[in-house]
Amino acid sequence: MFGWLITRMLPIVPMPVVRAVSRRYVAGEDLGAALEVVSGLNANGFQATMDILGEDAADAAHADGTVDGYRNVLDRIAAEGLKSNVSVKMTHMGIRLDRTEAEARLARIVDKAAEHGNFVRIDMEDSGLTDTTFEVYRAARARHPRVGTVIQAYLRRTVDDARILAAEGANLRLCKGIYREPAAIAYQGKEEIRKSYLDTAKILLSAPGTYTGFATHDRVLIQRVLELTRRMDMPRDRFEFQALLGVPVDDVLTDLVSQGYTVRWYVPFGDEWYAYSTRRLKENPKMATYIVRHWFGR
Repeated sequence: MFGWLITRMLPIVPMPVVRAVSRRYVAGEDLGAALEVVSGLNANGFQATMDILGEDAADAAHADGTVDGYRNVLDRIAAEGLKSNVSVKMTHMGIRLDRTEAEARLARIVDKAAEHGNFVRIDMEDSGLTDTTFEVYRAARARHPRVGTVIQAYLRRTVDDARILAAEGANLRLCKGIYREPAAIAYQGKEEIRKSYLDTAKILLSAPGTYTGFATHDRVLIQRVLELTRRMDMPRDRFEFQALLGVPVDDVLTDLVSQGYTVRWYVPFGDEWYAYSTRRLKENPKMATYIVRHWFGR
């Protein structure tokens, strides 16, 4: 409760304090810092997906700059031999400005990934973009097979979407979902979201040719997914576990790596760290108490 109250105060918390907390969740403001984080993760047996922070490109120039940034990331991953792919948001590509231009920008990133034999994940955003994102994903995957997208378990439509995508042999990240959506289209209760997650997981694992990244910080759900894969005698090259950098589940994930499972950390970086960090704090109110200790301790 105390942490939740503090999250309501975030707008008046000094930016330097939020910056201090952001170091837990953000790999740095520049590519060099992010590459160091990925290198360290690789050294400990983890893989990564790198993300340039930002959403809703303000204009075409902003979106074009993001494309250049991702192409540079892919070049550096290849040059340094890192185990990392990239995740992109279509709003960062300017899809709310001009869909045709946004798809052309994504194609430039996909082409660069193909040049290096790497992979591009198209992130899912709010429900207003779900169908559009699936359409963009299918077009991009036709261009280069190593393209995947994301489905969100809290949406009531997701089990049906999973059946369709599984039949196509999709590479999907399955997450709970973070955007605020109405009860008419999204489950609200913890257990019903968990049930949808597991129902979706079973559909994806049952379909030949699919690959699933189980992205969750819910320790109960991680264990249930693990039990599901064991009951289904699922080969370990058909799935992986994923988590956001800084979220405190590293003990569980380290144990999974020691057992031979693939684990991937989502590694965001860039100068748009403030909005991302405050969102993480709102999702994890316990971390907000750190702000109070830091703030008054100074």
